[in-house]
Amino acid sequence: MNVLSTTPPLSPGTYKGIDIKALEGKNVKNDKNPLSKEDINSTENATSLKNSEVTNKNLTEEERRQVEKLKQRDQEVRTHERAHIAAGGKYVRGGASFQYERGPDGRLYAIGGEVSIDVSPVPNNPSATIKKMETVIRAALAPSQPSGQDYQVAARAQMEISKAQMELLHKRGKETYSSFGRRAPSSGGSDISLIA
Repeated sequence: MNVLSTTPPLSPGTYKGIDIKALEGKNVKNDKNPLSKEDINSTENATSLKNSEVTNKNLTEEERRQVEKLKQRDQEVRTHERAHIAAGGKYVRGGASFQYERGPDGRLYAIGGEVSIDVSPVPNNPSATIKKMETVIRAALAPSQPSGQDYQVAARAQMEISKAQMELLHKRGKETYSSFGRRAPSSGGSDISLIA
């Protein structure tokens, strides 16, 4: 299992990009992520968590610019992760997970994300492995700007394709070699026995 990611490393004191101290005393919906699936499914929902004391009217010009940058990043991250999920199909494990930053307006914005994808070969089936890894590569490179991690996943899948191709060649070579030991009809009308 590998992860396709747009996520920079998290800073200390955050959990999935959320400031832990800022959440103290708040109603946490579950212990895995303080936001429910409904909260993180769309930009509108994830960014609608408001700090009622802060409104756009109270923001400085610099804070407004920061909010706009966060909104843009949120949209980029969500689009990036949706591209992985759409291309990865059945090999995607779960949905996207996001790291959040609270903006000066009190709302949470996705600033990074990741999608887990299965990159294990199909046991004893090199042809199926090749097809699977081609899907993994498409998923890894689906976003318009793949991350470094995305390229690493694609490279790993390409290595699995190479291994599977070698396995197929080896298998076909054995089959060809063993067929030489069988009787083969000749064009002259008599049978010749080929022994390897």
